[in-house]
Amino acid sequence: MREQVLVGAEELARELAAPEPPAVLDVRWSLAEPDGRPAYRSGHVPGAVLVDLETELAAPPSPAAGRHPLPDPADLQASARRWGLRRGGRVVVYDDAGGTSAARAWWLLRWAGLSDVRILDGALAAWRRTGLPLESGDVVPEPGDVVLPLAAGADAAMPTTDADGAAAWPGVLLDARAGERYRGEHEPVDPRAGHVPGARSAPTTENLADDGTFLPPAELCRRFAGLGVEPGTAVGVYCGSGVTAAHEVAALASIGVDATLYPGSWSQWAADPARPAATGARP
Repeated sequence: MREQVLVGAEELARELAAPEPPAVLDVRWSLAEPDGRPAYRSGHVPGAVLVDLETELAAPPSPAAGRHPLPDPADLQASARRWGLRRGGRVVVYDDAGGTSAARAWWLLRWAGLSDVRILDGALAAWRRTGLPLESGDVVPEPGDVVLPLAAGADAAMPTTDADGAAAWPGVLLDARAGERYRGEHEPVDPRAGHVPGARSAPTTENLADDGTFLPPAELCRRFAGLGVEPGTAVGVYCGSGVTAAHEVAALASIGVDATLYPGSWSQWAADPARPAATGARP
């Protein structure tokens, strides 16, 4: 299960040296620095193509849909072809923040029907620690011919829910934002502070060890069991705008737990004055 979600730096280097290497996508982004291009140009995994999270991994924002709505599948397919993705090819995504933004690309490509998509465990820091080379400048690949099943009319391969579904979630609903945002102590970007009533605080950063790699499977199992995730539990996840929640979905997938993403997340919920906001440490 873990190997279907994550790949280590040394293993990726071996795969890149093979006759049919995976495509590599650089998804550097943060709320503070949404434009990852300067960092990408200064040094990236050789052959990696820059992905713009704001324009390629999201539709235009709106109060009704949130800050990072899901892109139209046809638009995502056009972007994937620009990235050079090909039919039957493998994909690896990474960032420089433990995979917290790269997981958005992982989730979207899985949602759209690609099955062989992995996250570089430990992100670019792991690549650097291993002493592997970096490349500077831009990479412009030959256009790809990938067909995303979702764009071709297939059903989505990853489940989602909406605000009504989150409000009546039948199992465990996890809030992947920082604890202070969950508690309503600090809200830097969205209209109101607080959390969806009934949701449990599960910050994405706690999926990671000190070196930025995902926690070992046994530790992840203990973490989520402590949040009420047991075999057969329906698990939903949201964050501020559906980006870092994808990292939580990936962490759960790495231990064999399927989770449902609420893409609109708190940015959509908080923009609707009819939706209640809970504060404090309790669900």
